[in-house]
Amino acid sequence: MMSGFPILSLMLLVPLAAALACLFLEAKSARNLALAATLVDFALGVVLWANFDIGGAQWQFTERVELFSGFSYALGIDGIALLLIMLSVFLMPICIGASWKSIDKRVGEYMAAFLLMETLMIGVFAAQDLFLFYIFFEAGLIPMYLIIGVWGGADRIYASYKFFLYTLLGSVLMLIAMLWMANTAGTTDIPTLMAYDFDPQVQTWLWLAFFASFAVKMPMWPVHTWLPDAHVQAPTAGSVILAGVLLKMGGYGFIRFSLPMFPEASAYFGPLVWGLSMAAVVLTSLIALVQHDMKKLIAYSSVAHMAIVTIGLFAFNVQGLEGSMLIMLSHGLVSGALFLCVGIIYDRLHTREIDRYGGLSINMPRYALFFMLFTMASVGLPGTSGFVGEFLSLAGIYQVSTWTTLICATGIILGAAYMLYLYRRVAFGEQKNADAAAMADLDVRELLMVVPLGIAVLWMGIYPESFIAPMRADIAALDARLAAAKPEGDSKVAMGKEKPVHEEEAAHEGAH
Repeated sequence: MMSGFPILSLMLLVPLAAALACLFLEAKSARNLALAATLVDFALGVVLWANFDIGGAQWQFTERVELFSGFSYALGIDGIALLLIMLSVFLMPICIGASWKSIDKRVGEYMAAFLLMETLMIGVFAAQDLFLFYIFFEAGLIPMYLIIGVWGGADRIYASYKFFLYTLLGSVLMLIAMLWMANTAGTTDIPTLMAYDFDPQVQTWLWLAFFASFAVKMPMWPVHTWLPDAHVQAPTAGSVILAGVLLKMGGYGFIRFSLPMFPEASAYFGPLVWGLSMAAVVLTSLIALVQHDMKKLIAYSSVAHMAIVTIGLFAFNVQGLEGSMLIMLSHGLVSGALFLCVGIIYDRLHTREIDRYGGLSINMPRYALFFMLFTMASVGLPGTSGFVGEFLSLAGIYQVSTWTTLICATGIILGAAYMLYLYRRVAFGEQKNADAAAMADLDVRELLMVVPLGIAVLWMGIYPESFIAPMRADIAALDARLAAAKPEGDSKVAMGKEKPVHEEEAAHEGAH
């Protein structure tokens, strides 16, 4: 075992050191160094997973250095953080690979921005001090802002400002709430605060302050409008990491802060979250159906998928919470893969207009195969990663609100509609454009990016237990914390409780 070895600090340090070095290197060396650093971090992530003791202490690999009064450099992970860190380190080498040829100006700075982002993402999931979390959470805006603003499309400046201002505004309220919490509870230690009982009246205001930040980050409807602009303007790898990991910080925030720290307020505002989620699922799915730009379509589908995450989180039961986590992991893989698929053909034809393609399965059969796998995972086909999480989330919310379940389930039908419609127009049909018909199939570099994603999507769909096991105890602990505040559901179903059956048998025997 790895007692005493600061593996989390090492995972933060490797990309940070490489980022500094990339600033002084020419293009080829910067690419090679960035790829090497992300692969080292991925290897460290595998070591982290292998040494994580399922069923052991809740917080593992903890490190703590008291810096000054009320602030400490404290790291540590539970099963939930472990899975999100693994998602981050898995996607980063793929992002570097996706940028290998398409980025040709300021390559060193570009690679440095990505490596810095990796450090900050891992920091968000590993931080155990309130203000350390806030620093990582906010600093993550800066490299993404630069990636969109410097290497993005024609309207990149507008998109980067919109992204920055939306996400920053909510976070100012969160900082005020954090300062109040630290002052009241007398600690900035996140595990301690998760068990601290704040006054129910104050919880309402604290919950709203955190919600302002996390709802924008998810993003929830109606504060989602920055996302399609950011995706369309961002370079391919920027979209992959934005959809893959940055959106998950909002969901992680709900799991780590809003639910355990303010359980009464979470129950009180549950119906608000359901209402916003229902609106998001239906409206953004309908908007996705009429898009002509591939990236915009996938961006709107992201908002709809993340809405299923929020209803699962606010179902206040184990199924909903586990389902939400699985959707976050699956969406990270699948939406990242879909943006990668768009980037691969964009590099060849320099357009994202759906109508410019068609019949790609004829000249790009390998591409069409992987694109189909990721499309099916996005739809939630059983056997792919998308199915398990959506099923559990909807099963969770069904115990609380049948109407919410009914409306959110339409998102699966609409999701199938827009994704299959997209796939049919890109991969099937006649080849109307000679330039699209002449495009070459996936090369070795592109296969090295899509094959690992394909394997991960199928692994998660066929054997989800390997992803549920590390977080089962943490989800159960969160469920126990929420038990007192759990709202009364309108559904007559009680999952896993066999008592009514025994009563029925007893009554049956009594009648005899």
